[in-house]
Amino acid sequence: MMNATVFQSDAPLDERRVIIRRHDGEVEMVELPWGLRPRDGGPRAVNVVRSEGRTFPSHRCLVPASEFRHQNFSFSLANGDWFYFAGIWRPAASDWPEAYAILTIEANADIAPFHDRQMAVLIRDQRTAWLNGLLPEEEILRPLPAGTFRIKRHASAPAQQMLAV
Repeated sequence: MMNATVFQSDAPLDERRVIIRRHDGEVEMVELPWGLRPRDGGPRAVNVVRSEGRTFPSHRCLVPASEFRHQNFSFSLANGDWFYFAGIWRPAASDWPEAYAILTIEANADIAPFHDRQMAVLIRDQRTAWLNGLLPEEEILRPLPAGTFRIKRHASAPAQQMLAV
């Protein structure tokens, strides 16, 4: 049985995680650092990429997870199943290692009270469609239905924060 590592949305940008990707015609699992070199050459890595209005014809990846955290709240699928974040990866450049970023979308109804954006979550049935480019981005990178996520507040979250949301 695999041990799950909670995906921390504020994890260091160079934290290494296992991703699933199609590379040289094969599907493979590799461990890459989180954070792409900015296209404008800036010094800060980009760990999430807004998906709306963009296409990702190649270099797609999946980041397996069973739970993610934002501030003092954790989010998992209500049915307890694993899921995947839709991501993209880039080959190594002379000044940046091979790395990945996660795509973001508008928050679904469960997450919207906590944040207006969320990482794009794909359920198991969607993994092949994403990796193989079988559906247009706007058909697969969409918020999941209300009631999809179970939300848990951690004891360290102050009660006042709950009221302010």
